[in-house]
Amino acid sequence: MAVTSYRRRWTLDDRAESVWHSLPVDIPPGCPGLLVTLTVPPVDGAVIDIGCEGAAGWRGWSGGARRTFAITPDAATPGYLPGDLEPGTWWVVLGLHRVPVEGVELLVEAVTGRVDLIPGLTEYADLSAAVAVPPRPPRRTLPASSGLKWIAGDFHAHSLHSDGSTPIANLAALGVSAGLDVLAVTDHNTVAHHAELPALSSRFGIGLIPGQEVTTDTGHANAFGDIGFVDFRRPAATWVSEVAARGGLLSINHPLGGDCSWRHPLPEHPPLAEIWHSSWLDHTWGGPVAWWQAWGLEATTPIGGSDWHNPTSLTPPGTPTTWIAVDASAEGPDELPTATLEALQAGRTALSWSYNAPVLVRANDELIALDAPNTLVISPDGTRHPVPTAQTHLKATPGPHLLITHTGTLLSTCI
Repeated sequence: MAVTSYRRRWTLDDRAESVWHSLPVDIPPGCPGLLVTLTVPPVDGAVIDIGCEGAAGWRGWSGGARRTFAITPDAATPGYLPGDLEPGTWWVVLGLHRVPVEGVELLVEAVTGRVDLIPGLTEYADLSAAVAVPPRPPRRTLPASSGLKWIAGDFHAHSLHSDGSTPIANLAALGVSAGLDVLAVTDHNTVAHHAELPALSSRFGIGLIPGQEVTTDTGHANAFGDIGFVDFRRPAATWVSEVAARGGLLSINHPLGGDCSWRHPLPEHPPLAEIWHSSWLDHTWGGPVAWWQAWGLEATTPIGGSDWHNPTSLTPPGTPTTWIAVDASAEGPDELPTATLEALQAGRTALSWSYNAPVLVRANDELIALDAPNTLVISPDGTRHPVPTAQTHLKATPGPHLLITHTGTLLSTCI
């Protein structure tokens, strides 16, 4: 057993140099485990993230949710990848998310050797085992174009693999209870959760889509697909082409989301954007639609995400709901994730504030407004069309359409 310790005061100058700093740890051949502990004094304004990079690649991220983690060949703290500890130089990665003016003294201790108790693992297993498969509410069937069907999804949720409060099993249960067919699990700066998704999809009967929230202090993006780790430390300008080259899809997250609003310059825009985020609480506020128009209304497929972390989150999973027009032959939790990503790539989405809320959908050569009498549909050219009944059919024109009330409250959008 060997102990590597780093005690240092980190300052605003360090953060100005880089948000991320890496501390080396030597891993000998045949090492049975690594246990890392970060000690942060109770200093106001100090928010420190932690993660780990192995000699052969990224092994996981805690962000600010945990101060200790372990990795062994057979198991790891949630958020980290188990597996053989390849010999060579590993790195404990610190994220200086917030540093007070006076600085903060941090202690990092990395112990190589046998790990008898893996932090967080028993708790995670116990919580997972306690989750039962809930009943699904009555399915809502929306009119769709020939060869397609609308399914319900949520493209943003977190588990104990990052800063969520619950195991993925409970996310799946919450998704089923909300009527969802698919749910993207998008933990921060890690793909350790991907290994759980297939078995839980089958158990709960919901398609769990592998995702990663690529997280920085100047913006977040969701990378969808089983495409491996996307390095958040690289310039955001590389994420779009990298994700596309691996066969995934990238989405800008909560572009107007407070201190994590999108501020990265991009030479090319990703195909998706989380226009409808749970933080959009005032539905008369036109900011998200204005951002969408400025970003590129015609070239950006809108999606929605609850960004659920814990029971105190602003909205539950499925609020808002993203409706995806997928291949009608796709069935069950094994096929729907792939069909969903194909539909997103093709730009077939509609959004509503919840599963049973008013919604505008496209079906063949028509737009159909459902459960929204006495409202308006606004075409891309600004033309307004009255919606007199609970099911109103309008001639479809290309591009995004908005469903609003007479007071300007946005109810739904469809492209």
